[in-house]
Amino acid sequence: MEKFKLEILLHIIGIGSASGLIYKDNSLLIIGDNSGFLYEYQLDSKDLKRHPLLENPIENTPKKDKADFEAIAYFADSLYVFGSGSTANRNKMIQLNDADKKIIATHDLTDLYAVMQNFGGINPEDFNIEGATYNGQNWYLLNRGNGISNKNVLFTIAGKNLTNDFQILSNTYKLPKIKGVRSSFTDAILVDDTLYFLATAEDTKSTYDDGEVLGSLIGSIDLKTMKINFTQKISDTHKFEGLTLYTNSKEKIEFLLCEDKDTEVLETYIYKLSFSKQ
Repeated sequence: MEKFKLEILLHIIGIGSASGLIYKDNSLLIIGDNSGFLYEYQLDSKDLKRHPLLENPIENTPKKDKADFEAIAYFADSLYVFGSGSTANRNKMIQLNDADKKIIATHDLTDLYAVMQNFGGINPEDFNIEGATYNGQNWYLLNRGNGISNKNVLFTIAGKNLTNDFQILSNTYKLPKIKGVRSSFTDAILVDDTLYFLATAEDTKSTYDDGEVLGSLIGSIDLKTMKINFTQKISDTHKFEGLTLYTNSKEKIEFLLCEDKDTEVLETYIYKLSFSKQ
């Protein structure tokens, strides 16, 4: 997949620091890592709704206090929003009803994240979940290797739930460098038996502090072999943190991407990334 086209599709006012998105029923569901809301944007009407994820939610939450919602997934009638686990107050998973976006449950993933760190050989200061997807049998959670150890890890988690009945497998990946800096996972989605992922190179050795953005790439992993199929740099300047499937046909596959600009400005651009299959 070397031939691609990246273009701006939408400009949305009212959402900042977008970190994950889902395209579903001609609407976008978007989370921001410093926001306590799930945003619902209707593409036809351009109507923007805010659904609370926390008690007394605010936008532009101070960094030390934020829940750091970095990943969103859905399956059947539920949506799942994950905190990154990069600090002790970022261990929540919020489950919502897809129909009305009301909270069904708030789960504490502290135990799961601790087991993942141990199983994947990741120090707590290098733990940073930024991608999540689910197929009804397995969860796939991605650790962003932007800490000192650069551990990009794909966790496969099975079991009855994510709090006290789960089994874990892990695979570690060495992703390409961009401008001399190792790229790291920022999101992923499932398309059949293929996991498409985003990765960004950021000049920092911290899961907490931001650095200079050096570019982003897309790639895929075959879930049968757990091998990387391809990687392709798509930008020298953007920090893409959200990925969702837009269209998939015999001729081409299209994704929608969102960008985290690490600012308090409440606006976001949604990009369309197209690949030809011919």
